[in-house]
Amino acid sequence: MASQLVVRACPPFRVPGRDSAPAVAALERDALRLLDEPELERARAMMPVPRQDFLAARIAQRSLAAELLQVRAQDLRASYACPRCGSGPDIAHGRPGYLLAGAPAPLLLSLSRAAGWTLLGAVTEPGPGQRLGIDVEDPRRLDFDGFDSVALTPAERHSVASLRGDGLLRARARLWARKEAVLKMTGEGLNRSPETLEAVDHPGVRDLAPAASGLPGSLVAAVAMG
Repeated sequence: MASQLVVRACPPFRVPGRDSAPAVAALERDALRLLDEPELERARAMMPVPRQDFLAARIAQRSLAAELLQVRAQDLRASYACPRCGSGPDIAHGRPGYLLAGAPAPLLLSLSRAAGWTLLGAVTEPGPGQRLGIDVEDPRRLDFDGFDSVALTPAERHSVASLRGDGLLRARARLWARKEAVLKMTGEGLNRSPETLEAVDHPGVRDLAPAASGLPGSLVAAVAMG
């Protein structure tokens, strides 16, 4: 079976004006039922709102993996890979993955969050050495002085120099989403200085339009495969 990219967007967990207590209680129950202890331990160290976003994203990711693998979510065991900390079921951060019956599940995964939304990417039946990275950005987060000098290459800084307002923020977000997607794909993360990475013409990275991602038009997303 050929590899296939699957992209799925999950809306914010909290709905303004709605009593969230029942939803939070259900989320906590699902987390205890579906997630592994290292994931739960990481969540316990967070404040309530970040914890709820984290749990909702992890549950969504596991549910998508189970759906694509055609197994129960409870049959999977999280196994993350971090360049600094190593990999395995005791690691709850870094590049996501799962074990199925003790062996790595044949699935590539990537996850990103912005403005309450979770964006999931998956590649089924990946080929040898194939890699995946996905990212979503809220342009409003990039409205601060100094972003261009620490995040963009000289050519990229030149490309946005004449822009102002929303146009500038969306251009920054597009470049940053592409950089993040590439750095997730390579596993480098922010161990590599982003101003050294040319995002526009980098092989394997492309923008994700709202129709392809399921995200609202206010957000910007990219995916990288290689």
